[in-house]
Amino acid sequence: MNKISVVLVDDHALVRLGLKTLINDQVDMQVVAEAGTSQEALQVVEHHHPQVVLMDIRLPGEGGLDATRRIVDRFPDTRVVMLTSYADEELVMSAIRAGAVGYLLKEVGNEEVLRGIRAAAQGNSVMDAATTNRLFARVRAADRKVEEDAFRDLTEREMGVLYEVGLGKTNAEIAQSLNISEKTARNYVSTILEKLHLSNRIELATYAVKYHLSERMKRE
Repeated sequence: MNKISVVLVDDHALVRLGLKTLINDQVDMQVVAEAGTSQEALQVVEHHHPQVVLMDIRLPGEGGLDATRRIVDRFPDTRVVMLTSYADEELVMSAIRAGAVGYLLKEVGNEEVLRGIRAAAQGNSVMDAATTNRLFARVRAADRKVEEDAFRDLTEREMGVLYEVGLGKTNAEIAQSLNISEKTARNYVSTILEKLHLSNRIELATYAVKYHLSERMKRE
């Protein structure tokens, strides 16, 4: 059986020792080298061409993110999994942008680390449950902010007109529904088009649906 070759990159020798013992006890994987700095990481990866690198973020020298970026650029067949104590969502995003295929917290169990190595070796992405939950929460928060900002420049009346446009109503129907003149309704539509940098009523209706104006109006 060809074993998964693993390089450990962490500036704490005891951490590397624990991981090495765990990994070398498996029949399908083996630690082929260790490194304590980002520069050493590049050197051992160049020498051993491992399938998987377990990389800490905080390292002497360039740091784990820069080391990851350089390893991925030079050795695209090597998969880097961040194994760190830092649960910050921004670091997760930075690791992904650097080319890491996974992000695991050191607090996870041994079995999760081993599953992560196997998954990375097969070309799959790896993330522990806690990190995944935080990342999804961040994405949802970002989506909510986008929705809120989508109507930031509109007055309450203009949002009401846009809601009516989203229902497919004509200017005359909008005027009747909001108790305004047809000319005023038409002027509102023109103003909304200008503020949202859109060209026509179809785009307005699409915009209203895309950013869930109907749900927002019901909440308010």
